[in-house]
Amino acid sequence: MKNRRNLFPFKRARVFLALMLSALLLLSGCTGGTNSPSSSAPSDSSSPAPVSKEDPNAGCEKGDSAKAAQAEEEVDVAIIGSELEGLYLARAAADEGLKVKILDPRSSFGGQVLQGEMLFLDETKDESKHSLVQGRVKKLFDGFKGAKIRKTSEFEAYMTKLVDQIPLEQGVTLGHIDTIASNGGCSVDRIEYSTKDGKSHSIHARYWADNTDYAALASKLKTNRLPGLEKLYGQSRPEFMSAGMIMKFKHVDWDKFSKTYNQLPASEKKERFGGGYVNKDFAIGLSGIAKQFQPSSDRTFLRGLNAVNQRDGEVLINALLVYDVDPADPSSVKTAVELGNKETPRVLELFKKTLPGWENAEVNGFPSYLYIREYNHYESEYVMKPSDLLSGRMFWDNVSIGGYPMDLQGITANKWGTEMGRPDKYGIPLRSFLLKGYPNVILAGKNVGVSAIAYGSVRIQPNTSLGAEMIGILIGQLPKNQNLASISREEMSRIQGYAASKYKIKLNGEAGKNKIKDWDQDEINKLDEGEISYTSYKPKKH
Repeated sequence: MKNRRNLFPFKRARVFLALMLSALLLLSGCTGGTNSPSSSAPSDSSSPAPVSKEDPNAGCEKGDSAKAAQAEEEVDVAIIGSELEGLYLARAAADEGLKVKILDPRSSFGGQVLQGEMLFLDETKDESKHSLVQGRVKKLFDGFKGAKIRKTSEFEAYMTKLVDQIPLEQGVTLGHIDTIASNGGCSVDRIEYSTKDGKSHSIHARYWADNTDYAALASKLKTNRLPGLEKLYGQSRPEFMSAGMIMKFKHVDWDKFSKTYNQLPASEKKERFGGGYVNKDFAIGLSGIAKQFQPSSDRTFLRGLNAVNQRDGEVLINALLVYDVDPADPSSVKTAVELGNKETPRVLELFKKTLPGWENAEVNGFPSYLYIREYNHYESEYVMKPSDLLSGRMFWDNVSIGGYPMDLQGITANKWGTEMGRPDKYGIPLRSFLLKGYPNVILAGKNVGVSAIAYGSVRIQPNTSLGAEMIGILIGQLPKNQNLASISREEMSRIQGYAASKYKIKLNGEAGKNKIKDWDQDEINKLDEGEISYTSYKPKKH
């Protein structure tokens, strides 16, 4: 090589390159920063514990894991939050022999299911009505459909068993986050947190999963927020689907309700109730009744019913919407819970007058929290789009097979909400659960990386529960020195085969029906941007 004398000596060159790499990492966003304001909160079940106002990241540090060595506890996987979906990741990883710990910023366990009491489960099916539910969550759905798991106590028993022998700390406050340079991005190395008694702790993990309904971890990292429903509806501020206030009733004669409804001719059902159906287990629709309700606030709304017969005269209904709820803001949550619970007795009065079998019904208590459908989404390694769903696309790194209409619940600008299309079935890739730029941060449950429109379908529990479980299996099967983000096609195929053999999880079947196969790229782009709704659009003739 010519001009060798002009080259740096080897050691100086290494230092120079290291400095340049560190500078590039800092410029690329590995320094800290928050994407949402921090706040303090009381320790009731409806509020997160306070988030530290300190800048959470010291920046990606090139070097050894000295700070990790200072952590008082080391685990393979740390789960932040106790929403149902991410618990399947915890269980799968633990069953694969890994050390797992759950740190929950909420003061009470179970999130949407146990605190919000959202006990009406939506099953995912393909276009031929075949169930897509598989993995550990199938036992829950089988129990629900078979009327064995319908009451809060029964869900609590199920979820408690799911985390058996896994350490769980409630009411923690997340503090300083250490990150290090890793695979061209930043890996979360160590997190400091405090417990309810005010004591400070630190933990090191190989993987971190954000399993909260308000992106408690992801929002503290240097990430990109994906456009929300404000883009679809042309709003100037972030918009999310409305939250749900679950209504609980007792002393309902469900047998009379079902029999009376089903004895009516179709024309009278439509005239009196607005259509829908009622059987021995569920009542769906009856939007004509909902339209008669006059809310006491412009922030509440009664839509068509999703009602479940919980046995013994008890009924639970998901139908009451509350708009403009920020789950990261305790005062917003408190106000929303009060608004929703204020409406429940008023809804009951309407039901007693209009629904057979409800003449003696009473309110059966009030949930302490909400069903949070949606909050901020952050960019993942692959962001799923409506075209992925409607084309029935399958991915080489599938961790779930999903299905469900792209159901966008109401916001202030469109209170009834809208449906943007009904996919057959589709794959959900591992990359959509990995936070972009952070190869060891997993976006569990509602945090999955999808566009706001695609989220209407992907958000449904069986879809993301299976994804979480499969990720737990993947972590358990990969060598400890290998990162999820660098998994090869061959390794993924091997572990998918292992999951099929040991856990009966099938992830590489036939693609779903391609409902946009005759569309051109311009039409597909407009579909993905929300300029076209599949339900009403007539494709061009090609």
